[in-house]
This record gives sequence, structure tokens and C-alpha cells, in this order.
Amino acid sequence: RLFARSLLRFLGFILLGTAAALALGGVFVILMYKSYRYLFQESFLSLPGWLAVAAALILLPTGVLAISISAKSSRYQQGAFMYLLLVLLCLEISLVILAQFYSIWIASQLKSNMGQFVYEYNGMYSQVPGSRAVDEVQKKLQCCGVQNYTDWLKATAASWHLPGKKPRVPESCCKEKYSDCRGDLDHLEQLFQEGCLKKLEDWLHFIMLYVFWCCAVLSVLELLAGVSNGILMSHQPFRDLQIL
Repeated sequence: RLFARSLLRFLGFILLGTAAALALGGVFVILMYKSYRYLFQESFLSLPGWLAVAAALILLPTGVLAISISAKSSRYQQGAFMYLLLVLLCLEISLVILAQFYSIWIASQLKSNMGQFVYEYNGMYSQVPGSRAVDEVQKKLQCCGVQNYTDWLKATAASWHLPGKKPRVPESCCKEKYSDCRGDLDHLEQLFQEGCLKKLEDWLHFIMLYVFWCCAVLSVLELLAGVSNGILMSHQPFRDLQIL
């Protein structure tokens, strides 16, 4: 029983600390969706982020209850603690499933949408959302095209090149230190040559993997906390059914 109290107190502090880590992962997912929302056609793609933030908020009272129970056992606190653990486990299992599913599904959607936007691109200062999204992504990630800069040479069906001009890439492919860069392919040293798709996929995979491992570690910690709380509850038998 003494070991269960000590373990529960320790896990309470750990749960409070990991709440910040999980909230950070959720914020990353939400910000990624907002930054590249034109590349994601479905609005529910930010759902894992909001679930992670909700789980982090529930972790705060759960950690406080764990510390409180380890100091002074209360049947009502122990019952509330068990209910919160159950809610957290449901949220985290949902997050793990969504993280794995989104890592695979969003990657294929990114490739399709980016290819379409590059094909339909119609100028650096266009007001078309797809064209603005391409320029924003290329500037933020310092990349050019889907697979690499040569993708712009294939985008001829809806060509944005001026008549009689040589093929070029958008100015958003230019490196910042070259102020005179206009996307001319004769000066490749002035351009980002790596494609945007791989960078986006790597960033997406990192965030989803981060959320996945946060949830996996938290689930183990919560199971240990539940077992510790159960040991303490077993030493204080129910006297009536009021708690139910």
C-alpha cells in the first residue's frame, strides 16, 4: 500500500508534465492544418489536434487527483480519478488510430492536391487559393515543385508563362539571398531544387509520430496509476452504494 501511494504521487507529477507535451503535439497539428489548409480539402483533419488538446486539459485534474489521493484517500476522489482515466484512455486510443490513419491517407492527398495546384498555377500574384497555397508552401519550406523543380516544366496545359518567354519557375522558388532572381532556369544556383512533397510528408510524419508516442506512453502510465489507485481502494472496502 505504501508503494502504491508513492507510485501514485510520482505518476501524478508525471501526468502533469506530460499534459504539456501532449498539448504541444495538438497545437502542432492544428497549426499545420491552418498553415497548409488549402492543401487539405477536408476540414476534419485538425480533429487529432483538438483531441490531443482536450486530453491534455483532462490530464491536469487527473494529475492533481493522483497527488491528492496519494496524500489522503477519499472514496469520491478515487472514483472520479478512475472515471477520468477511462475517458483519457478512450481519447488516446482514438488519437493513436487517427494518427496512424492520417499519416497514410493525408500523404496521398497531399500528392494529388499539390500536383493539381502546380498544374493550374497561374502566376505569383494570383488570387486563386491554389496558386497562393503553392507560393506559401514553397516559401515556408524552401522547396520548389512537387517532387523537384522540374515539375514546373511539365505544367504546360494551363501554362502561366508569358508568350514567347522561356519556361521558368515561380519566384517563390527563389532563395532569399538572390534579390534579382526571377525563376530563370539558366541560374539553378538561385533556386530551391528539392520538392515540397517530401518535406511536407516528413513534417506530417514527425508530428503524427510524436502524438502517437505521447499517447502510447501516457496509456501505460495511466494503467499503472489505475492499478495503484485500485490497490488503495481495495484497502478501503465499500460501505454502501452511494459512490455508484
